[in-house]
Amino acid sequence: MKIIAVSKNQKIQNIENAIKSGQYEFGENYIQESIDKITKLKKYKKIIWHFIGKLQSNKVKLVAKNFSWCQSIDRKKIAILLNQYRPIHLPPMNVLIQINISKENHKNGIYSEEECYELADCIISMPNLCFRGIMALPSITKNIIEKNIDYQEINNIFYKLKKKYHSVDTLSLGTSLDIEESLIAHSNMIRIGYAIFKN
Repeated sequence: MKIIAVSKNQKIQNIENAIKSGQYEFGENYIQESIDKITKLKKYKKIIWHFIGKLQSNKVKLVAKNFSWCQSIDRKKIAILLNQYRPIHLPPMNVLIQINISKENHKNGIYSEEECYELADCIISMPNLCFRGIMALPSITKNIIEKNIDYQEINNIFYKLKKKYHSVDTLSLGTSLDIEESLIAHSNMIRIGYAIFKN
């Protein structure tokens, strides 16, 4: 199980405190804020930065140059640009396809399983990207039956992709609010913010 500390809106000192406690993987949502942090924390060589927010075309170059992971790919255009801008001296960028499993209008991500497979086939063909799996933010307000269906569906898609692509090994599912449900769905990467940085 890998824990990603969601450090958006956190002060440098708070992130440094997490590093001193042994946390080295951090997730950021906002480009300008994250670039400032990445620059100021360069002395910590073990840090791995994950971009987990909505990625706009005009910001792709910054993500390609400064992050090890992009967890929020939801269309071919973004994948193509990440592949194009990834510096050749860096290893291929680890990427996840974001799935909007609960089909909520205010969330990013693709809606259908078919779209996921089409995007995966596209990513696999790109030499500067490494397709690692999927990310999702299921609704936490639905009743328990609907919630379980969403988590089970994510799990099913993940295992189908894992069977088809040898590079797939990551299911990024779970936040401070749904850790238990995510573990039941076999998530192996959880994005935790409040529970890590709360005072």
